[in-house]
Amino acid sequence: MGRHRKQQTASFKRSSVLALTGLVPAGLAAVTAATNVSPAALAQHLPNPRDLLTNEPGDTLEPEVEAVDSAEVVGAQPVAAVAPTENLMAKAAPPPQVKSVALAGDRVAADLPAGTLGIPGIAMAAYQNAEDRLAAENPTCNMDWSMLAGIGRVESTHVYNGKADKDGNPLKPVYGPVLDGSLFGNNVIHDSDGGVLDNISGYDRAVGPMQFLPETWTKFAADGNNDGIADPQNFFDATLTAGKYLCHGGLDMRNTAQQTKAILRYNNSMAYVANVMAWANSYSSNVAPKPADLPRI
Repeated sequence: MGRHRKQQTASFKRSSVLALTGLVPAGLAAVTAATNVSPAALAQHLPNPRDLLTNEPGDTLEPEVEAVDSAEVVGAQPVAAVAPTENLMAKAAPPPQVKSVALAGDRVAADLPAGTLGIPGIAMAAYQNAEDRLAAENPTCNMDWSMLAGIGRVESTHVYNGKADKDGNPLKPVYGPVLDGSLFGNNVIHDSDGGVLDNISGYDRAVGPMQFLPETWTKFAADGNNDGIADPQNFFDATLTAGKYLCHGGLDMRNTAQQTKAILRYNNSMAYVANVMAWANSYSSNVAPKPADLPRI
């Protein structure tokens, strides 16, 4: 993303909180009443809620439930079966397929009303969709659509001022400069995807409206439009993935220091941070930024 400068050593402390929700099968009260078994005696045969949780996105939850031995609990009396584990916790959706989809060249730009300060309608829809998804999936990040819009404004001017179809796909694929060392200030980044995402071999280049390097995209790829594919060229996928990337590590976008740390992941430049924050603040207030707020990157 951006000039792809090497990251500086972070000076901020991280913290994470894992909230556990108690799981109580619906049939527990009924079983207790029918068999005169105490809840404590029966509960010891139920799975530990900690064993049903995962921290890795895309993992399929396949916990096992230990069968209740009726003879052990109530002698010879029959005991109703414990509800299957899949009724206690829904399985996680499979991860999306990471790829760029080839599309026809005769598509037309989406015709949606412009948003704040002239943000193209299709871009506005993508930013707000990402905010809603992140609010549900990672509420402690407190991601606002205006922050994502600030990134999109600096990285691709909202896909060249809205040159994307109704599904959020650019009319022409968006690529950054080849990172072969020929451009001053950029890192040399050798090929990491075999050209699958950036359509070149030998070296990498950033792809899509939010300008992700292929390796980074593969790690954080998200499906913003629920089609089962995480395409870095698609505005909805790219915007949601950008949000995941910024929030990674338990960062809170309401904390200025953590917000700065997140933006530096995109481009290790305080001038870049100033530009993104200036645009984000402007989109929040509906007041255009002043030239002094936009230092040269």
